[in-house]
Parts: sequence; structure tokens; C-alpha cells
Amino acid sequence: MSVLIKDIKKNNNEIIRIEVSEFKGRELINIRVWFQSILPGGDVEYKPTQKGVTLNIAEFAELKDGIDKLANYLSDKEAGSAPGQP
Repeated sequence: MSVLIKDIKKNNNEIIRIEVSEFKGRELINIRVWFQSILPGGDVEYKPTQKGVTLNIAEFAELKDGIDKLANYLSDKEAGSAPGQP
């Protein structure tokens, strides 16, 4: 079972998909590149690549902390100040 959280368009043929899935009874966060595959009949479906990362759901707080630090970095850079290093 997987729950789609968000698709982010990477280019015309690929997306970055964020989803929550389960493997061997453990909930995981998957952030992975998916590519378009054309099916017989012309329908399009997306298939996962090996490019990506899988985290235990318990690591979400650390992931969020990293994204918050990235937001601060971008804000500092936009304001013209030197972004700090951890």
C-alpha cells in the first residue's frame, strides 16, 4: 500500500514523487524519480527509477529540519546576506 503525497514535475518525461509506503511492516517515506512509459494503445503511466531516497517515517523530523534549513538558506541568499553553515 502506498499513499501519494505529491508529484513534482522534473521535465516533460519525469516527475519526482513523494509517497508513504509500507515494506516489511515499516512505514517509509519515498522520494523518487519516476519516468513516463507509453503503454500499447497510447496511454501513459509512470514507473519508478532507482534514483531516489527512502527514509524510515521516524526520520521525518530530521528531513523537515533539513528542509527548514534550506528555506532559511534561500531566504538569506535572497536578502543578500551570507548564508551560514551548520
